Amino acid sequence: MSRKTTEERQKEIKSAVLQIIIAEGIKSVSTKNIAKHTGLSEGAIFRHFKTKRDIMLSIIDDVSVNMIDKLKQISLEKITARKRLFRVICKTISYLTEHNGITILLFTEASQANDEEMMEKLQYLFKAQTDVVAKIIDDGIEERIWSKNIPVEDVTTFYMGIPITNNIKLILFKEEQNKDFCKRMMNLFELVLNV
Repeated sequence: MSRKTTEERQKEIKSAVLQIIIAEGIKSVSTKNIAKHTGLSEGAIFRHFKTKRDIMLSIIDDVSVNMIDKLKQISLEKITARKRLFRVICKTISYLTEHNGITILLFTEASQANDEEMMEKLQYLFKAQTDVVAKIIDDGIEERIWSKNIPVEDVTTFYMGIPITNNIKLILFKEEQNKDFCKRMMNLFELVLNV
């Protein structure tokens, strides 16, 4: 049996952190508990990440690459603003559903951290998401499919609440993701954007 690479081990460690958050809460994220969930020793965990903080920063970086970069790509596609907004909503919800626990991790870290680097990364995630949605809404206004009187900043705030609320609901009530959730949220957006 071949040894796993550092990258594979890091992925397992980060996955264990999210599983612990979902099953036991964020206060249970300790290197001892991570070791238990991964089958690694605490020493092995520290060979792959110097500190627990480094694990958190790596998870935030993953969100940036695996979600934010994808949202930016969608925002630049040569399709209607309506289709791009729908794809952004679905991509966000799907990513956060697949990586359940990230929402709790990010917002807990944001509210408790006095860590400047972590706060800057979290602020980037927030601003990048709202910028993507604002661009698409502005494009839709220019395409004349949505009202020019809508407060774009308020709509981006509304957008941010949808995936967060959905992710928390999935964790609290252990419900399956409703298959037409993206479509329902897009319909709600259409109502807001056409006022």
